[in-house]
Amino acid sequence: MNERRVVPEGPAPGTSAPRGASRPFVARWDLDKTYLRTDFDTVRDLVRTAIERPDQKRTVPGAAALLRELGRAGVEIHILSGSPEQLRTRIEQKLRLDGARWASLTLKPNLQNILRLRFRALRGQLGYKLPALLRRRCELGSVRDDDGDLVREVLLGDDAEADAFVYSLYADVCEGHVKPDELVDIMRAGGAYEDTILDAVRFAGYVEKGPVVERILIHLDRQSSPSDFRLYGARVVPFYNYLQAAFVLHEDGRIPDRAVLRVAQDLVASHNFDGAALGRSYLDLSRRGHVSGRGIPAIAEAYRELTQGRAASASELGAMVQSLEHMLPDLRPPVSRSEKALDYRAMVAVHNPRTRR
Repeated sequence: MNERRVVPEGPAPGTSAPRGASRPFVARWDLDKTYLRTDFDTVRDLVRTAIERPDQKRTVPGAAALLRELGRAGVEIHILSGSPEQLRTRIEQKLRLDGARWASLTLKPNLQNILRLRFRALRGQLGYKLPALLRRRCELGSVRDDDGDLVREVLLGDDAEADAFVYSLYADVCEGHVKPDELVDIMRAGGAYEDTILDAVRFAGYVEKGPVVERILIHLDRQSSPSDFRLYGARVVPFYNYLQAAFVLHEDGRIPDRAVLRVAQDLVASHNFDGAALGRSYLDLSRRGHVSGRGIPAIAEAYRELTQGRAASASELGAMVQSLEHMLPDLRPPVSRSEKALDYRAMVAVHNPRTRR
């Protein structure tokens, strides 16, 4: 595993803080198909991705805007990608072009895997990502905030990989629901090598146990049905566009009202999204039980303050806010669902993370 740490910057000057912003919070991002629009389906795709200049790499619409807003809100950002270490310089240049801030960037040591004839590891995700996530948790400067509560996290991935599986397993390991012998069995079934299994068990032993993972946000790059992720429970939120991710983080009090509007502006101005359609994407989240509507009045008020001056894409933002306010009386609080223990040993055979990118 190869990584590099960058000293994170604080919130941008003049940026309003979200509710609870004084409390530390961590966001862990995947890159391929979560942040970057990359293709690995053919050898030609792999070659093209390897030789692309940083300015040629395409970002998933809205992803850069949300990443910037998290940085403005003082969130500590860690990036964990299956991209090879050889692409580090170009990836860092791309992130800087997008105005991103990050505390660490971990990339996959594929050359080392080839030299060691570890060919399963080239495509395997479980044996790579789980130990890396646990190690990063152990390396946090402090795992508790000033009130003594455990520092919480949000994890962002996609449906093209086994992210929902790996992230959920990480969350349950951190919470103490997965015992060491169970973890060994799960990782062996997922095709992990013995040394990575030992690393995962070792780092898991160091992790201070408790409810660490607040949300797992899964970008539906392959347009998978959200129902495919119900077995993971309410913690996992599949989303079609990054404004939906922003809505969830806003309602959780992790980004401010203006941040939601800036993500919407980016989607409208840079990617030609329709304002009313973006408003309806909130309704989709509500129907799936992920948002309650309590953040809508604050977003509407922030829009009115914003449009007192000149605001980019004001008409489309107005259509979005009007759509949100129109649906507000009909929204109902999410139905509380009891979380049941996941049978990862059975799930690993079905989802087979070792063959998913």
